[in-house]
Amino acid sequence: MTIFGAIGIASTGMTVHRKWLDAVSDNLSNANTVRSSDEAAFQARYVVAQEMTGGDGGVQVAGIALGSAEGRMVYEPDHPLADEEGYVRYPDIDMSSQMTQLIMAQRGYQANAAVVDRAKATYEAALQIGRS
Repeated sequence: MTIFGAIGIASTGMTVHRKWLDAVSDNLSNANTVRSSDEAAFQARYVVAQEMTGGDGGVQVAGIALGSAEGRMVYEPDHPLADEEGYVRYPDIDMSSQMTQLIMAQRGYQANAAVVDRAKATYEAALQIGRS
């Protein structure tokens, strides 16, 4: 693998981790989205990653998996969207799990960014050696 290959692989990792961060932030921002009981709850987004075949390799987003549309029913009789029995539907999103995923995605992004920086520094050092 060349230095450019390392940069390419790390950049694919950065892309996947950025999309993972986007999905987690979407889930966190909609964790308290209320719907009426006859509507589907907000569905959490989960990034599905897969290995890239051919070339230098790397990773890519294979798709987005959606969480349950069933959600959880909460008794809030004063809510404007409550049904006759006083229930509304919230998404079934676990905040602690989402925060854990947020930290993992951030650290993965940072690790890939560090690889890009180191590969760039190595390439620049090689150019300096070649000039001497």
